[in-house]
Amino acid sequence: MAGVAVRAQFGPENAAMGVLDRYLDAVNARDAAALCRTWHYPHVRFADGEVETWDTPGDCAARRGFDAPAAETGWDRSGWDRRTVVQAYPDKVHVAVIFSEYDAAGRRLAQLDALHIVTRVDGRWGLRARSRFAAVQPEAPP
Repeated sequence: MAGVAVRAQFGPENAAMGVLDRYLDAVNARDAAALCRTWHYPHVRFADGEVETWDTPGDCAARRGFDAPAAETGWDRSGWDRRTVVQAYPDKVHVAVIFSEYDAAGRRLAQLDALHIVTRVDGRWGLRARSRFAAVQPEAPP
């Protein structure tokens, strides 16, 4: 009986982590369609002093590219360093995340802090909003 209570208690948190896993898998696969399926709309992103809004999956697909970050920074993939649920309700979970970006050789290019808000709408969990802080650049080896 305790297992049922635990599953119910942590259901929203587990659902949110599943969304974040699918999101990062899509980013690393450079699969814009899969990435856009992990979002709820409108989707909002706060970063670099700007606010971006995607109103529809079509907006996401049209505006989401992976080539520019790769060309600008050498980005090849990203990985979670830490994910901490800071608030959870039956239909909304706030997750403080730290993730790193890596080049093709596996060198860390940057580490970033963010808050991701995952919501359940019409029975489906999706990423509703992201607020990213400035990247922390790794120290150069001596």
